[in-house]
Amino acid sequence: MPVVQANGIEINYDVQGEGEPIVLIPYLAAEQACYAFQVAEYAKHFTCYSVDPRGAGLSSKPEGEYTTELMADDIAAFMAAAGIGRAHIFGLSLGASIGTWLAAKYPDLVKSLSLHSAWDKTDPFLRVIVEGWRTIAGALDSVTEMVIQGIFPFCFTPELYAAKPEYIDSLADFVRSRPMPPVDAFVRQSGAVLTHDASAILGSIQAPALITYGRHDIVTSTRFAAPLTEGIANTELIVFEDCAHAAIYENIEGFNTQTLDFLQRHSG
Repeated sequence: MPVVQANGIEINYDVQGEGEPIVLIPYLAAEQACYAFQVAEYAKHFTCYSVDPRGAGLSSKPEGEYTTELMADDIAAFMAAAGIGRAHIFGLSLGASIGTWLAAKYPDLVKSLSLHSAWDKTDPFLRVIVEGWRTIAGALDSVTEMVIQGIFPFCFTPELYAAKPEYIDSLADFVRSRPMPPVDAFVRQSGAVLTHDASAILGSIQAPALITYGRHDIVTSTRFAAPLTEGIANTELIVFEDCAHAAIYENIEGFNTQTLDFLQRHSG
């Protein structure tokens, strides 16, 4: 896969499809393949640039403090290095927080903004959850197993676990097959979640934004919908009634159909 030097680090990425560019920014601990179910459809309409963010996948994992603003600077530098002009920006969870900063700091780079399971500012409840993931990762000495044992139960509803255990197992196998960060890199990247605060810059976002949540998500629940929809000038809100934190896996068809509709309406 191609690699570029951007903002002082190496950024690994994948490119698929043809059409207007869309940059897909992964969630915590994840790398570019995490959006495989979306890229399979999006690439029919867009050129999909899926990146490994700082601290994950095959990209650099330098020492030092990570912030969502710094990681947005990485994406802006990546776009310049890869020759990407104005693009649609897509992110889930940590990826959405990075996208929020990118759209505020670099408005000329962002044609539309897709923020899934997003939040404006980390609150005490989200902090407790992420600190728990750090504890599990350290105790298991494995980010891979922490994701499966600690993060999965927040991503999927009890109903999915009961109805499709083999599907959950297949997602666990997928995680185990991918390059996962060491614990120290995960701690640095999760630090960006703990310190995230974009509340003061939401008004700087000019791009039209789609904001989505899962009705059963407790990590980044609809408690964050009002700050984002009220703080960003031009927003649309979708709530996936049958999903938790990861509608991208729990309702693939519904998620892809509704998010593609937004992207296509803001293309051309």
